Amino acid sequence: MAKFQITGQQKLNGDFKVSGAKNAALKMVAAAVMIPGVTTLHNIPKIVDIERMVDVIKSLGAKVEYTDHTLVIDATNVKSFSPDETPIKKLRGSVVIIGPLLARFGKAHFSEPGGCLIGSRPIDTHLKAFEAIDVSIEISDKGEKFFLQAGSKFKKGDIEVVLSEMSVTATENIMMAAVLRNGKTIIKIAACEPEIVDLANFLNQAGAKISDAGNHTIIIEGVKKLNDVEYTVMPDRIEAGTMVIAAAVCGGRVKIMNIIPDHLALVFSKFNEMSIDYEIIPAKNNHADIIINQRSQLVAPVSAKLDVRQYPGLPTDLQAPLAVLATQAKGETRIFETLFNSRFDYTKWLVEMGAKIDILNPFLIEINGPSLLHGREIESSDIRGGAALVIAALCARGTTIINNVEYIDRGYEDFDLRLKKLGAEIERID
Repeated sequence: MAKFQITGQQKLNGDFKVSGAKNAALKMVAAAVMIPGVTTLHNIPKIVDIERMVDVIKSLGAKVEYTDHTLVIDATNVKSFSPDETPIKKLRGSVVIIGPLLARFGKAHFSEPGGCLIGSRPIDTHLKAFEAIDVSIEISDKGEKFFLQAGSKFKKGDIEVVLSEMSVTATENIMMAAVLRNGKTIIKIAACEPEIVDLANFLNQAGAKISDAGNHTIIIEGVKKLNDVEYTVMPDRIEAGTMVIAAAVCGGRVKIMNIIPDHLALVFSKFNEMSIDYEIIPAKNNHADIIINQRSQLVAPVSAKLDVRQYPGLPTDLQAPLAVLATQAKGETRIFETLFNSRFDYTKWLVEMGAKIDILNPFLIEINGPSLLHGREIESSDIRGGAALVIAALCARGTTIINNVEYIDRGYEDFDLRLKKLGAEIERID
């Protein structure tokens, strides 16, 4: 297992270009199996999760070329509806292959997916939604294997499905499953994250008819087939927010390029409350650069509360980095995590480093800052918590060893090398 060795309290200076959005790119790779031709995707991040999703679609018969940050996928000869369970077991997001397989074959054979250790994440919401659009489900091997078969109503007719929660991946799964149906599909209580909109835009460019993505009701008019498509993935709002926080707690001057400020409206509002010194420089097509030049004392938010919710609320994937920010802010901050019941695992390591954090219950922590953090040997157990520990190590006194950085590699491209270019003292030890 690889580890990072980080010597902290080095100011960051320079330019950082945000990668393509992991949570949009992953779904587009899965969706490519619905297109009986060539899909070209630009701005694809070079991360482990993308490699695993590529392995999933290759196991179905897709041909894939990965050059620089461009993926070329030829799904003409995809014949299988049963992906190899090895990459499935390593990637929670692999559940989104079910929708494309149902769209193309009317059936899917699937294993229980794996992923990060951030709490209970059953796929019940997906299964209930599929049943609502007339997909029968057989479960075997003590709940480890799923066989889904489309019924007559799935194949023809108008259907309305009400999701049991605003799940991002369930919304995307049903949306993809519905694209090639003979009829109209209405999804209610849909999630509205920007990544869902980007996926819908990609599918529409391939010939789908999806309207109102980004709202809580999405309408899909089925089409007979999808066409070859070339598309550029939007920038990753989570990586952008993570880097703003890293620059703020380390000091120095960092220019973060290729962000969409509208995707981080509430996050920037909290950055204002916490006295992060930044300037947004508008660019083309709603994109922008942001310059962080931290000189002010960081302070706790005015409400003393950071409340994690579905979009447009504070994203759960920024909860851990925000906690590190709170350890360096003057005052009391409470963070309320509403989505996952084990996403505070990283806090034990922050406490080990000297942070003042009380876990009030599995969904609520209280942080009192600022705290001087000290280097320790710690370990990552999920993508976002791991990135947060890197930020903590960057601002800590002394040297920190972070084990299990493979989790971080799943969501951040060359995180160590890109931080090193900004002046961080970080080394990867294999």
